Amino acid sequence: MTLTEGMPNTSYTITDIVAKEDGMKDFLFSLGCFPGEDITIISQLASNMIVNIKDARYSIDSELAKAIVV
Repeated sequence: MTLTEGMPNTSYTITDIVAKEDGMKDFLFSLGCFPGEDITIISQLASNMIVNIKDARYSIDSELAKAIVV
C-alpha cells in the first residue's frame, strides 16, 4: 500500500519508492526515505501529511506520499 492509505500515529517500514519523476525520487532520498527505513505518520491534513523519518519531521504532499510504498 502507499503512504496515503496509512493511519495517523502509526509506524510503517518503507518497502519501495515508486516515483514518476527522477527529481521526486531524489528529493525523497534526500529526506531519508529509503527502502527498509521506518516512517511514522504524525498527522494528515487535507492533502498534506506530517511524517517522521529518522527523528525529523517533514510535511509532504499527497503526490510524494503516493510515491512511498510501505
